[in-house]
Amino acid sequence: MRILTLNVCGIRASQKKGLFAWLAKQKTDLICLQETRAMEDQITGPEFKLKGYSRYMETAIKKGYSGVCIFAKNKPIKITNKFGSNFFEKEGRFIELEFKNFNIVSVYFPSGSSSEERQKLKYKFMDKFELYIKKILKRKKLTILCGDWNIAHKEIDIRNWKANQKNSGFLPEERAWLDKIFYKHGLIDAFREVNKEPDNYTWWSNRGNAWNNNVGWRIDYQVLCSMKKIKVLKSRIYKKQRFSDHSPLIIDYDL
Repeated sequence: MRILTLNVCGIRASQKKGLFAWLAKQKTDLICLQETRAMEDQITGPEFKLKGYSRYMETAIKKGYSGVCIFAKNKPIKITNKFGSNFFEKEGRFIELEFKNFNIVSVYFPSGSSSEERQKLKYKFMDKFELYIKKILKRKKLTILCGDWNIAHKEIDIRNWKANQKNSGFLPEERAWLDKIFYKHGLIDAFREVNKEPDNYTWWSNRGNAWNNNVGWRIDYQVLCSMKKIKVLKSRIYKKQRFSDHSPLIIDYDL
């Protein structure tokens, strides 16, 4: 099973950069997109469809903002757009599909870089999401959490780690929260199961020639709630083409 996750930074903008033509050539079972920034009626054209897939989408009330979706080849048993917070439902940050053997989530964590208020809301989101994680750990069914978590975990996950310790996305409190998720609750960072190398990033600032110099952050994840029924075979970050300020994270599994 192959799963792809990508923050598209606007699904219409990424389509114009060739995303859907590229996706159509990938042998991918599930595609999780974040920050789609579009309502359903804005992306009804054939250029936004993928043959053999159905699209399941959650949008923000505010137009041109946030939004997540999943393209799936098989029909889900159940679709959920809530994980426990009425406030964040309005921002279109979460969708979960249930299948026979597993559940899959596309999630878009808030950024706190714009203001102290947004950082406080990010912490609130993290607290609410941790409660959801505790719930899924009680399930007997595997859950795969894909998306833009907007946090780089370790020094290996960010090029300029010393200079960014006071910046949202690499704050001590955020990194400690990921420590808790991975070490206390036992979730698994699927990419790091098979790739322990530095200089692997999924997001680059549009400033300072960051992309060309690979001055990036690894903030996009595929996270497993258990390894009992799944094995990570191979992972890669696709960088030959650029569809947004993030790059696709692609992981192959034996389920």
